[in-house]
Amino acid sequence: MTDIRDNLMARIIEAEREGWLDEVEGLQVSLAGAQDKLDQLDAEAARRSSAVDLGMSAFADIANRTTTASADQYRP
Repeated sequence: MTDIRDNLMARIIEAEREGWLDEVEGLQVSLAGAQDKLDQLDAEAARRSSAVDLGMSAFADIANRTTTASADQYRP
């Protein structure tokens, strides 16, 4: 996506140099769309990289727990 953005910027410079005003306008719209998409991808990457505490016990915490039951609990 960054290659697309960079290519659009180069094409805008070329179109301005050649005086292709309609082309410049269309390329600027495409550039804005590419930049929006890059911003969305960056935001998604930031969300995925941050850990969320779900309040769940780790396996080690659960495995260390023991229960004691009296013999009376198992009589019919």
